[in-house]
Amino acid sequence: MTDSSTTSSLKALSLYDSSPVAKTASLATSPPPPAILSEIQNIATHVQPPTVPTHRSHDPSNNLKRSDPFQFGSRYLEEGDSIFEFNAWDHVDPSTDPLYTSYTAAQLAFQRTHAVTPFDARRFAAHPDKWWDKFYTHNTSNFFKDRKWLRQEFPVLSECTRARTAAETTNPSAGKNVILEVGAGAGNTAFPLLAGNENLRLVIHACDFSRKAVELIRKHEKYDGEHIRAEVWDLAEVAGTLPPGVQPGSVDVVVLIFVFSALSPEQWAQAVRNVWHALRPGGEVCFRDYGRGDLAQVRFKKGRWLEENFYVRGDGTRVYFFGEEELRGIWTGCGRAEKEAREGEDEERVTERQGKNTTETASAGSSVGETERNEEAETPAFEIVCLGVDRRLLVNRQKQLKMYRCWMQGRFRKPESFRLASDKTRSQSFDEENIPGSSNLINPS
Repeated sequence: MTDSSTTSSLKALSLYDSSPVAKTASLATSPPPPAILSEIQNIATHVQPPTVPTHRSHDPSNNLKRSDPFQFGSRYLEEGDSIFEFNAWDHVDPSTDPLYTSYTAAQLAFQRTHAVTPFDARRFAAHPDKWWDKFYTHNTSNFFKDRKWLRQEFPVLSECTRARTAAETTNPSAGKNVILEVGAGAGNTAFPLLAGNENLRLVIHACDFSRKAVELIRKHEKYDGEHIRAEVWDLAEVAGTLPPGVQPGSVDVVVLIFVFSALSPEQWAQAVRNVWHALRPGGEVCFRDYGRGDLAQVRFKKGRWLEENFYVRGDGTRVYFFGEEELRGIWTGCGRAEKEAREGEDEERVTERQGKNTTETASAGSSVGETERNEEAETPAFEIVCLGVDRRLLVNRQKQLKMYRCWMQGRFRKPESFRLASDKTRSQSFDEENIPGSSNLINPS
């Protein structure tokens, strides 16, 4: 072997030397051939480096299972996902879980056969305000969480609380923006709205059936009596009287968050009428409540079933669980009795309820005059802006438990072009009582 061949062999071997020094020296002195360099550049351009799938990542900045900014309803349980990886999943249908479906059916059957006694049913129905007073006596504002998600779920509330332009502020025809919250509780809706308010003309009427709840709101450090006013008011007030300071047809938005379910089915029609009369044409209802099949319904034990989907809690307060089509019927004017007949309920029970409603209507008419009797024949027909089922699967990862929750959420609008005849009558009556110079005012002379 010649010296030249030996030198060539040593150079070739040095390319495979495991020594870092040798590798560095070889790379520094021997650049890749043009063909190899071109191939490297092509790979770098077209091939992405492998990463952990974004929906498997626990890094909040790289996690498609949680939108940014966060939006409710954005985490879907898909094939291949580990159900116990996150605390909650959206839009999970419990019918896909055979074990839970069979458990639900058994529970509902058990509840029906172990209903509330007639004595207790009358006791809980006689004075429902008493039970809510007891509830708020034991559960103060520390028991509830502020509903900071309201503006995100109901953008119309953002419109009411936004700052007004100079032209809007100086417009003499522009009145106040009025929000009527019914079932205000301890103020966990009203005060978050007030905290983000930039509208100097906003007035929030926070009303509740319970005097104790109203007392909690009035004692709150943010309560000023100017932009927020708390009053005791029954949503199903038979006489149709609105809360103090609320003029018929003056409210921009009515907020009903977990309040409609506290009414008995016989009260729904009157409650809808009262909301209708409070709203201005084009005004909206922001609605959220319990949905049928919710875990809270399935969990009820014996002695809590009042009637189908209607229960009494251990603290004496009552709760109803709604279906989507049922709510559409309630807010668009479809009568409950007809709905029950379509669902195949006993005809005798339907007839009995119709007779009861007729008696209540006649009684209400005799107490408030011919105008009220005529009004009973008119049915408010709200437009359904949106209405849907909000399902959520909550997960206890430590105990490996699954909990199916179900709520109903929607927006209902009073049509711009449609007003009940009694709206005009009520507005005229209100004006006569409040305009200076009215015959109802005492003559100062």
